[in-house]
Amino acid sequence: MHQAHWNYPTSITVGEHCTDHLADYCQEAGINNPMMVTDPTLAVSKMVRDTLTRCRQSELKLELFNDIQGNPTSGNVAAGVKHYLNGKHDGIIAFGGGSSIDAAKAIALVAKQSHSLWDFEDQGENWKLADPKLIAPVIAIPTTAGTGAEVGRAAVITDEAKLVKKIIFHPQMMPIQVFLDPFLITELPPELTAATGMDALSHSLEAFCSHTYHPMADAISLEAMRMIMHYLPVAYLDGLNTNARTQMLVASTMGATAFQKGLGGMHALSHSLGALYNKHHGLLNAILMPYVLVANRPHINEKMDRLGRYLALPHPSFDGVLNWILSLRAELHIPNTLAEIGIDSQQAIRLGAMAVSDPAAAGNPIQLTAEQYADIVTRAVDGRLH
Repeated sequence: MHQAHWNYPTSITVGEHCTDHLADYCQEAGINNPMMVTDPTLAVSKMVRDTLTRCRQSELKLELFNDIQGNPTSGNVAAGVKHYLNGKHDGIIAFGGGSSIDAAKAIALVAKQSHSLWDFEDQGENWKLADPKLIAPVIAIPTTAGTGAEVGRAAVITDEAKLVKKIIFHPQMMPIQVFLDPFLITELPPELTAATGMDALSHSLEAFCSHTYHPMADAISLEAMRMIMHYLPVAYLDGLNTNARTQMLVASTMGATAFQKGLGGMHALSHSLGALYNKHHGLLNAILMPYVLVANRPHINEKMDRLGRYLALPHPSFDGVLNWILSLRAELHIPNTLAEIGIDSQQAIRLGAMAVSDPAAAGNPIQLTAEQYADIVTRAVDGRLH
């Protein structure tokens, strides 16, 4: 496919090898000394080395910061801020999965502010504490098709002191440019393709089910789910299929665009589980998905009928959608239970209390109680759907 350029919700370039133009874009944007934020594994990869080489050949100063873990912490952000300031950088290139992109956006927000990271937690109008002129520009290059962090105005960061994930928000955290380059994800392992792809599905599915009125988000989420239905199994089986990889990158971006409408119980629980157990966010959403859907069933039957018709399922109903999701998970070898990834129900009560106060819980079709969230955890450990 030819390259495409969109301006919704930010400037997005789509197409194989579109990242070859990264240095040109930086110079056009007046960024001459960017810091690249990535994770330790990607930092030594050929794709990062090649990107660094191309940028430096274009006389673009570029330094690497890779002290990022799978669920980025306030310590990671603090280390990134120090690196950014010491290097006198003037912008950030976020290169990687959601963890790298979230950390990059948080660093860009707080590096030159007089307030600390937690002052910008997504509560009330905290974001107005920031001086927008001091927020560094971010260019995002996702290397997974799942989180959609490249088009988000927030970052999920773990508070190490309290073992809880917090959402940091500012409208200007949205990257100024996104490159969706399928060439960069052709070697993503099947298990990560599956987990991140199911994360993309969870974003669109929860946005669609959210009680908030937002027909535009509903339309985007429906089409994203149709694309995931058709292209995630292909990308899982054939990672070199650049068309499937492109469609998944786009579907991931669409899901994150849609979830400005809201998320729900899957994310309220996956944030909490991720903070306590440091497990992969997308995998947690994939495991939790059917259990949360069943808990919400009385409030989403009509929407599931609509989704089933849009996906052209043989039985367009709640049960039809649930069976499709269970079948897709089996096809992708996603575990059925939390127990299979080493999580038991001993912390269920604590997790219920954490989930009910998580910001994502506000978008759920019904306001579940801490006890109901704890029950979902127990069911997801035991494998009891009904």
